[in-house]
Amino acid sequence: MTKPSRIIEEMHETVQGLHAGGLIDERRMREFEALYRANQVPKFNADSVKALRSRLNVSQAALAIIINTSASTVRAWEAGTKNPGGPSCKLLEILDRKGIEALL
Repeated sequence: MTKPSRIIEEMHETVQGLHAGGLIDERRMREFEALYRANQVPKFNADSVKALRSRLNVSQAALAIIINTSASTVRAWEAGTKNPGGPSCKLLEILDRKGIEALL
């Protein structure tokens, strides 16, 4: 998981304090928490990409189509010569949590 920047962490603490003090209502706090969590994208390595693809029961080419990348990129991820970047990690995380249907 990517670590939030210092400013995001400090902002999160401030908002939690404002909520605890009654200055931010529950609805706004839930909205902020959702944005805070959305900022934290998990990291995927060769093993985790292979495991996800295996669990989804799809080929490298099919996974590439689903997340709009090339099959050679997926091969490189699984070989450990490249790592997925932020947007790709987010798509892989969505696949991991919600399955293929979420992206089709």
